[in-house]
Amino acid sequence: MQLLLAAALAASALVSPQLSGPFPVGTFDAHLVDSARPDPFGPEKNRELMVTVSYPAQRRGRPAPWLSPGLAATLDPIISSPAYLGIPAGTVDWSGTRRQARVDAPAVPGRWPVVLFSPGLQTPREFYAGTADDLASRGYVVVTVSHTHETVAVEFPGNRVERGLMRDAEQATMKKAIDARVADMRFVLGEIPSLHRWADTSRVGIAGHSYGGYTAGETMAHDRRFDAGINIDGAMEHTGEGGTYAPGEVVTKGLDRPFLLFGGDLGERELSHVDTSLTRTWADFWPNQRGWKRDVHLDDGAHLGFSDLQWAVPQIGQIAPERRAGLIGTIDPRDALKAQHDHLAAFFDLHLKHRGTTLFDRPRHPGIRLVE
Repeated sequence: MQLLLAAALAASALVSPQLSGPFPVGTFDAHLVDSARPDPFGPEKNRELMVTVSYPAQRRGRPAPWLSPGLAATLDPIISSPAYLGIPAGTVDWSGTRRQARVDAPAVPGRWPVVLFSPGLQTPREFYAGTADDLASRGYVVVTVSHTHETVAVEFPGNRVERGLMRDAEQATMKKAIDARVADMRFVLGEIPSLHRWADTSRVGIAGHSYGGYTAGETMAHDRRFDAGINIDGAMEHTGEGGTYAPGEVVTKGLDRPFLLFGGDLGERELSHVDTSLTRTWADFWPNQRGWKRDVHLDDGAHLGFSDLQWAVPQIGQIAPERRAGLIGTIDPRDALKAQHDHLAAFFDLHLKHRGTTLFDRPRHPGIRLVE
């Protein structure tokens, strides 16, 4: 009886989605230090970052963990809390869950375009592993970045965990965060040749979710090395709580390079350039954008459904249906994943590989709507 009870209480590992591209994927983490920049959240030290690199590889090596044991132990009480999943801590074996990518698998030689990815506000980069790995399987070197001391927790070598230091969402704090993020992405791009020998830094994309979407646009506004970008469901402002409207330069000036808006729903409201109920930044950006632009909407999708929670939440039976809908929407999770992966890859294929696509001319996936 005790053995049966222990088994019933054991945490369950989840199953990550299969890759949709033709290549297996290798992955490794890297610790980077910007010796020319003090950390804005702790100026007594230089800025240091952790990144994950995913790349086309041979099918060798062991499957990579989704979360490291140290990070999993730190995050589990937060993710499981009533503010997020609303399940008992220890329900999910986060570190026992494996990605489809393999640790240190030998790279496939080639000239692979580069895509940098920035996560949502205070969100670890690990929660976008599915998106990064799938894009890498289609022939890209993808680098996801954790923004140290803003992100709730980052694990560095030696099992050192640096926790988030953001204590409020006032305008000055949000401005500090976006400035740090833009500097992070620009620095990481400069480090990529030393990280991966087959990365082609003459073709560079950037994408991000939520505040990471703002990061993608604002980085492009400040650095012409980035050729094309995607904002996934993110307001492009650092207005903060109670502040006056403070849109980014990407909004007020627009871009002369391709930029995709990819939005979801919040209840009856949607994030698009024709609905200003969540933010007016997309509407203000739209007439200022001089380069290629599209506004793609995922009907019945929710904000956190653009992260790995899209495939994780349906596997956790203890989550109440209403909470599940609020987290990832009511769209079929398989349809949502396919739509997200296909549109991200098609955008970068079009603008970094110059391969034609019809995905942005008419909807081809359940739930996808082109906002005119």
